[in-house]
Amino acid sequence: MQELIKLDLVDLASATALMAIVIGLSVWENLGLELNLVLATGRTILQLAVLGYVLDFIFAFDNAWAVLGFLVLLLTITAIVARNRITQKIPQVLPLVWGSILLSTIVAILYTNFVIIQPNRWYEPQYVIPLAGIILGNAMNAAAIAGERLVNTINNSHIEIETHLSLGATPQQAIAQYRKDAIRAGLIPTVNQMMIIGLVTIPGFVAGQILSGVNALDAASYQIVIMFMTAFANLLTIILLTRGLSRLFFNSAAQLVR
Repeated sequence: MQELIKLDLVDLASATALMAIVIGLSVWENLGLELNLVLATGRTILQLAVLGYVLDFIFAFDNAWAVLGFLVLLLTITAIVARNRITQKIPQVLPLVWGSILLSTIVAILYTNFVIIQPNRWYEPQYVIPLAGIILGNAMNAAAIAGERLVNTINNSHIEIETHLSLGATPQQAIAQYRKDAIRAGLIPTVNQMMIIGLVTIPGFVAGQILSGVNALDAASYQIVIMFMTAFANLLTIILLTRGLSRLFFNSAAQLVR
């Protein structure tokens, strides 16, 4: 296949013209989205440019601690974003989200690296950083959906929960169905994506690999691994998060406190 055609500043400026048209259409239709579109355009350029330079440095530095440090930074940002999407601000949620995503990411990456891909070094940036980044992004969305669903359901079901408790149910038994519903809700986007992937759209990873000159079958093989890896990590993240969240709503005397 033909090698990747590199884009220079002129090419990127030409691409930015597309956003100028989008902003112009917003003005034409009186949508009032012009400021948001300008900010989104600027942030996209800035954030991806910084990411490109950082990754270029890490790949050139080729050090395990640099890779781990970058991934911890990504994990922390991911956990903060997921926490912020849960409307009720519970103090213990951030470390809970952070730990849940961390554990699921570690397990998924270790299994993928040592059992499936088997690179020469466990911290190979070419594999660890993209795969971990995909896991973190997906786990963030799954955690936010499941966490928000569980918190809202518990807050709206105090009478029902207290009734179960008064009849002798344990806290976990009283909210078992709510937790199952939250887990299902958090996993629905992943299952839906797996159902239609390759039929409706070409996944971003496959498209990027093909653009860079990778054989289409090889790109599809990696996408299969990625989908199974993210499904595992998402479910493990949600299970850990909802289990931890459910305990925050009860005190040591098994009473509903929130």
